[in-house]
Amino acid sequence: MELSKNQKKEIKNFQKNEITEYYIYSRLSRKTKNLKNAETLQRIGDDEMRHYMFWKNYSGVDVKPNKWKVFKFYWIARILGITFGIKLMEKGEEGAQQAYEKACEFIPEAKQIVEDEDAHEKELIAMLEEKKLDYVGSIVLGLNDALVELTGTLAGLTFALQNTKLIAVAGLITGIAASFSMAASEYLSTKTEDGNANALASSIYTGIAYIFTVIILILPYLLFSNYFICLGVTMTFAVLVILFFNYYISVAKDLNFRKRFWEMFIISMGVAAFSFGIGYLIRMFIGIDI
Repeated sequence: MELSKNQKKEIKNFQKNEITEYYIYSRLSRKTKNLKNAETLQRIGDDEMRHYMFWKNYSGVDVKPNKWKVFKFYWIARILGITFGIKLMEKGEEGAQQAYEKACEFIPEAKQIVEDEDAHEKELIAMLEEKKLDYVGSIVLGLNDALVELTGTLAGLTFALQNTKLIAVAGLITGIAASFSMAASEYLSTKTEDGNANALASSIYTGIAYIFTVIILILPYLLFSNYFICLGVTMTFAVLVILFFNYYISVAKDLNFRKRFWEMFIISMGVAAFSFGIGYLIRMFIGIDI
């Protein structure tokens, strides 16, 4: 089959994409301690290599991988988790699907091969096991509770005390005590439901998520002297935590990002606004002056 210059260029782009993903999956496979995951990743990598060889039959040349993309997604997967890294990469390839379909018009054999291989990849990705994703519920509990409770507490304290150091100390004491309380509650709850197997791990994930959120929300009160600026930065940090966490979960668990984000945002900001009003009333009626 005689291909045009543009068609050959398109095929080389396909090759580059396939060989790039082959290197990403292969590198991750070699660095993964979980033997089942390592085997699954290598199988996906082998699929990518078969894709590459298929397109090479039409281009007649070898193509080098995109080294930046290999570096970027390899480290995203290592730092934020294999499932997240891989699914994020696959989401970025959704536009390439249209190009593949267009290529099937001049290479009919490609359609069945690409469909079969893509279905196989999705099955393999679903087989990946990642411990941290088993405890998403515990992480959500810690993050959500800290966001709702501490944004409300800090908003109320900001107007009631109007002193950044006092607000930071009061918020820190409240946050640390609440994190231990929440972790203990999660331990007892999980132990009752699932026995001892996951109770300790669940409580640790909940406690860490809570403390992590506490530190982020209180940090502005340790850095700035104007309490209204501190509250504004804290609210911004809260929104960023909600944004990042919900994006992470929506990619890793294939959930609706927009719905989850707005739900957590409205609850957290609503409680903060309500608590700010309570702080104003307490200061006005009790007459606190610091």
